[in-house]
Amino acid sequence: MVLAELGQKLTGALRKLQNATVVDEEVLKKVLNEISMALLQSDVNVKFVKKLKDNITMQFKLNEQTGNSLRKLILQAVAAELTGMLSVDRKPFEPKKGKVNVVMFVGLQGSGKTTTCTKFASYWQRKNFRTCLVCADTFRAGAFDQLKQNATKVRIPFYGSYSEVDPVAIAKEGVTQFKKEGFELIIVDTSGRHKQEDDLFEEMIQVEKAIKPDEVIFVMDSSIGQACYDQALAFKKAVKVGSVIITKLDGHAKGGGALSAVAATESPITFIGVGEHFNDLEKFEAESFVNRLLGLGDLRKLFDTIKEIVPEGQQEQFLEKLATGNFRLKDLQTQYNSILNIGPLNQFMSFIPGIGNMLQGQANEKEGIKKIRR
Repeated sequence: MVLAELGQKLTGALRKLQNATVVDEEVLKKVLNEISMALLQSDVNVKFVKKLKDNITMQFKLNEQTGNSLRKLILQAVAAELTGMLSVDRKPFEPKKGKVNVVMFVGLQGSGKTTTCTKFASYWQRKNFRTCLVCADTFRAGAFDQLKQNATKVRIPFYGSYSEVDPVAIAKEGVTQFKKEGFELIIVDTSGRHKQEDDLFEEMIQVEKAIKPDEVIFVMDSSIGQACYDQALAFKKAVKVGSVIITKLDGHAKGGGALSAVAATESPITFIGVGEHFNDLEKFEAESFVNRLLGLGDLRKLFDTIKEIVPEGQQEQFLEKLATGNFRLKDLQTQYNSILNIGPLNQFMSFIPGIGNMLQGQANEKEGIKKIRR
């Protein structure tokens, strides 16, 4: 589960609330101070933290005399405030089956944009979309080779050029070619750039004009925390950023800063990167994310995940084979592959209420996965 340390601190603070004999203003103050400190240590913007604290205190005062369960009220208020911080009114872009969807990726250099393009393509390929990749990054040496290798690993067609140096020409040619071939999702990877690089920003604007994407996705690196804010704002002013993908959320304490910096784009977070592998891209839903962070789990997402990784009817066959003694080595391999397809075990367990944060930070998970693969 991403932001594991923050999740543990938040659940620890809320546990004190549950253990208190009487929930009064003094107890609330202690709990809110702990929650605020946890959020600030995770680099969440102080403005959001103050707003959260003030709103919960106000709700407590309004309901103190009503006889309602104050513990439940405070828990719901914390969840609602955190969800509100990560939510925007706009609905995220969803590619449509049977038509051409062009998606352009933009972001800072080193944000994991090229890898995220491949993860994104692989995600929609698993949803039965005909996906392809176009490398319009001519600025970074080795960008084309990286995308080519990634695309080959996940068996997705790609387009690029060693000789052409004009990214606008490459993007236009690649999109035109894949449109003719009837691909449903064309993903265009562009050069990483910084808000102070005027030439590269102008180039990005020209690529957007040439390919007229249905969606522009800004890839945000969580490791730079609140510094994302100014960069996100600059990208938003230059091109029509429609949604955001946050990368490297599995290993950085500054993830809260990146999450709160999304406010600059006024665009929804659609996915979060939770690992190095091509299937380590998780669809983002603010309410589910916050519930899991607070240890409340998400049973709906648990069932959806199980449905995705276990083909229909396979479990009945598995039980039948066990009962009749026909369970073979091949069947054992299939079961192990199902476990590996779940992704990180901690992430999967976080869907179960009350369990997720108890398993955070276990160093032996990677070793266990290695043993299963072996």
